[in-house]
Amino acid sequence: MSERLAVDPTSERATSGRATSGRATSGRATSERAAAGSTILRAAIPSAGRLTPSVLSGIASGLSAIALLACSAWLIARAAEQPPVLYLSVAVVGVRAFALGRAVFRYLERLTGHDASFRQLAAIRTGVFERMLPVAPDGLAGARRGDLLSRFVDDVDELQNVPLRVVQPLVSAAVVLLAAIVGVAILAPASALAVLACLVVGVGLTLLAQSFAAARAERELAPLRGDLQAAVLEHVQSVDVLVAFDAAEGSRARIEALGDRLARATRARVMAAGAASASMTAIGGFAVAASLAAAAPLLEDGRIGGPVFAVLALVPLAIAEVAAAIPLAATAWRQARSSAARVESAVPERVPSGIPVPPLVPADPPAGVAPPEIRLRGVRASWPAVGGDAGDAAAPVPENADGDRRRPDATSGAALEHVDLELESGECVLLRGPSGAGKTTLAHVLVRFLEYGGSYRIGGVEASALEPDALRTIVGLVEQRPWLFDETVRQNLLFAREGATDDDLLDALDRVGLRDWVEQRGGLDARVGERGSLVSGGQAQRIALARATLAGFPVLVLDEPTANVDAVQADALMRDLVTVARDAGRTVLVISHAPVDERLVDRTFSIGEGRLDGRSTT
Repeated sequence: MSERLAVDPTSERATSGRATSGRATSGRATSERAAAGSTILRAAIPSAGRLTPSVLSGIASGLSAIALLACSAWLIARAAEQPPVLYLSVAVVGVRAFALGRAVFRYLERLTGHDASFRQLAAIRTGVFERMLPVAPDGLAGARRGDLLSRFVDDVDELQNVPLRVVQPLVSAAVVLLAAIVGVAILAPASALAVLACLVVGVGLTLLAQSFAAARAERELAPLRGDLQAAVLEHVQSVDVLVAFDAAEGSRARIEALGDRLARATRARVMAAGAASASMTAIGGFAVAASLAAAAPLLEDGRIGGPVFAVLALVPLAIAEVAAAIPLAATAWRQARSSAARVESAVPERVPSGIPVPPLVPADPPAGVAPPEIRLRGVRASWPAVGGDAGDAAAPVPENADGDRRRPDATSGAALEHVDLELESGECVLLRGPSGAGKTTLAHVLVRFLEYGGSYRIGGVEASALEPDALRTIVGLVEQRPWLFDETVRQNLLFAREGATDDDLLDALDRVGLRDWVEQRGGLDARVGERGSLVSGGQAQRIALARATLAGFPVLVLDEPTANVDAVQADALMRDLVTVARDAGRTVLVISHAPVDERLVDRTFSIGEGRLDGRSTT
């Protein structure tokens, strides 16, 4: 029997053209993602019902601060005239009330504001994660893990400053400043105009100088944090390879260079913030001088008394303190906008071409106890044109298990063209071919990580008509480097079947030849280490097969199961993996570029660069 499996030799040229086009449009994509960040910024603002208590508390706190200083100034000046104490009692009570009110309202502002902000952060993280699910894993293949983690954690955290340091302070400051200027105008209109002029000119110049000095640094902080975290993670995960090839020093130098850039940007921001704070203090002094100059004629003419003159002298200081929130809000806004753009671009807004989209009216999965047959006719597929960073080319570069950015099949795109393949119920088929032939691409098509063209029918039902999640309950994939969590053996197995008992887990381990090994290590509570660092490559594959056994996939795809095992153990591991899967009555597709004992399989196919060499071994 002969089957056609082929890879289009022109796929490399096509992918190269897409990458060139992606580089040509990277500048436009950057600006588009920055504008798209407005969606995340709006999502970071709590609803009016949640934000209003914080805003009202902020207004009450600011008004209490200004009233405290005004009342204190009037009380001190009036007490110097030695009136009867009865005339001072109201002011004394006012000082106490405003002092307590300032602290209480400030506390309430922080409490309600942070509560509303943190609730929004939870919603944003949930939303980002929900957007990741339809495109993962292959739609996120161009994103570096460290940078993606930085976006998901640090950049989302930065968004809390939108309500806390931008919206609430600006709204509160606007109301408080308006009320304060009106209050001063009631006492001395000329002083109010002088203070207002000082505020407008001073705040405007401060914002302009701050933007000129540190706006670029503030926008670069979030991307630099992401680059640094990605570089550190890649170094830690690949340190053994870097040391072996004498490249560790260069990797450390890159980390140090990124750290220096981040430190410079941080210093620029801090220095600009310090300069803005100093300038606002100076503006308060100028406002005091301007207010006194405007109020002096009124004092000389006897139209105002000494206590009112003292109020006009000190209130501008409190007004300037409230106005100091405006430059800080501008700084927080630039940083939040940069982070929002990164969060928005972490996941494509639309599912990229090449990633499966659930059908509007999904078909029912194939029924029956036996594993369904699989028919591929003229199947073609390619990796989606997505990238994790603004400057990335269009073609994705997924990370392998070591954190290296490379495609699973090849560096040229790993596209499939016109693949014909049949898997009968309960049989074991070997698919072999050189690296870059498209074997992993085909595996990802079978589990619907990648979209396909042509026809892929499972149990007589077209795969594109099924919910991808429903298909993945039928077809399971054991990858070349299976992911193991830094947890116990029990936890690494349970997520395949949450209700499994310890006996079920031990039985699954026994079937893959790991029960004795697990019991020697202390049982199911033995830890496997970060990404399986405490187990060998063969043991990791057996744990992954035990998970697949617990999940009960009728069809199982084994992608290069012996790639990380030495040649001495490879044959035994392959025999055990195939035997366990076949004994359970599953249909098995073994993908391997290494030789496999043909007695283990029913048929063998070879996939190559544009040619077919397929034959039946039965």
